[in-house]
Amino acid sequence: MRTPLPDRRSLWDLTAAAGLASARFVSDASGRVALAPGAAGSGPAPGIDMLRGRTVLISSDRQLPALLALLMLDGIARRILLCPPDLDPVHLPVIAAAAGVDIIVSDGTGPAVRAALDFPTLDCPTVVPPADAEARRGETTEWLLFTSGTTGRPKIVVHTLATLSAPLDDGLAVSSSAIWSTFYDVRRYGGLQILLRGLLGGGSLVLSQASESVGDFLTRAGRSAVTHISGTPSHWRRALMSGGADRMAPRYVRLSGEPADQAILNNLAHAWSNANVAHAFASTEAGVAFDVRDGKAGFPATIIGRTGTPVEMRVVEGSLRIRSNRVALGYLGEGGALAGADGFVDTGDMVELRGDRYFFVGRREGVINVGGQKVHPEEVEAVINQHPAVRIARVRGRRSPITGAIVVADIVIHPSGDFETISGEVLQACRNSLPPHKVPVMLRQVDRLDIAGSGKIVRSDA
Repeated sequence: MRTPLPDRRSLWDLTAAAGLASARFVSDASGRVALAPGAAGSGPAPGIDMLRGRTVLISSDRQLPALLALLMLDGIARRILLCPPDLDPVHLPVIAAAAGVDIIVSDGTGPAVRAALDFPTLDCPTVVPPADAEARRGETTEWLLFTSGTTGRPKIVVHTLATLSAPLDDGLAVSSSAIWSTFYDVRRYGGLQILLRGLLGGGSLVLSQASESVGDFLTRAGRSAVTHISGTPSHWRRALMSGGADRMAPRYVRLSGEPADQAILNNLAHAWSNANVAHAFASTEAGVAFDVRDGKAGFPATIIGRTGTPVEMRVVEGSLRIRSNRVALGYLGEGGALAGADGFVDTGDMVELRGDRYFFVGRREGVINVGGQKVHPEEVEAVINQHPAVRIARVRGRRSPITGAIVVADIVIHPSGDFETISGEVLQACRNSLPPHKVPVMLRQVDRLDIAGSGKIVRSDA
């Protein structure tokens, strides 16, 4: 049953308040740590006084050491800089200076090690930190998260435990015996949402690992009896392509991070007929806005324009805007708040009203300009992905001396499929559903499409 969340003090305090049953655990591909009374001994974590009021960078290629460091640091450190393992270390010296990093907590791996940053370093904890009074967890720690941009130096968004945990008051009823998992890294916003749900709800966590194949992860999740699991639509397409869907039997499957088209929702519902399949909209900057639990793509138009609700939303010139207590405090070093004078954050995610539902059509900055007419790649992909033989598609623009750009698509098809037949059927479906300027000029068969560390499909060949 769902219980009210306690006051948001520190991650450890909230975890302890949720109850430390002897069966609770967190695990990754290399091991498991019990979340139980006495699991960490009696004294404060080694080196904790060095971390009090400091800005700490967590660097590890594995998620489990990073999670244990979070438990140790929140409420102690002034700031925690969370570095996912795929972060380009070339950016770290500038990022560390902007964040004011004082010390690194690491297991000897991760971007900070590869960047050879010259800071004092402590070892990541290997056991759950204690919750004794000596720890004095009175600091309102800022959590510094990277945005999911794939080019250039990523921006850093400032959150607190209060803004990160606010979405948990959404009415989702989950048993305290739930075992949570996610394709996301817990150092990214989507992963943190699952970490918080698992820890604060009294459940356990099974973490993925960057070097692990999708099939191996699904096998491990199945062996651990995972009940609730999340990822992007691209994550889920890879999971279904892996042939490992029958290795686990979740009760709740959630998609976020990219538009969830009807094809992927239907495929997941077919793969796990006893699971509730939901999709959510969230961003690192604006937080979780809503989730949809009716099995349909898009979201009801009735949630736009409401006032006096925990999350208020508007659509302005096609862009979704959000105001809530889930919004980040701002960008680090970017000179101010995320929101406008009215308190709304412009997400840059474009939506279109069709009947009584809004549908996401793409990012404002990702538009392809075909002779002055706009094409959102995600809108075309949603049509292509409806073909039963298409596993995943990527739509992009190619330069044209006549129109400026043309629309082309890369597709991964079922191994038994005939590309010539499938491509003809896909193009006909596009002609039936889209205006001429949005129909791909060419389809190209590829063996795979890369997925970024954020879980989103990589849209550049560079």
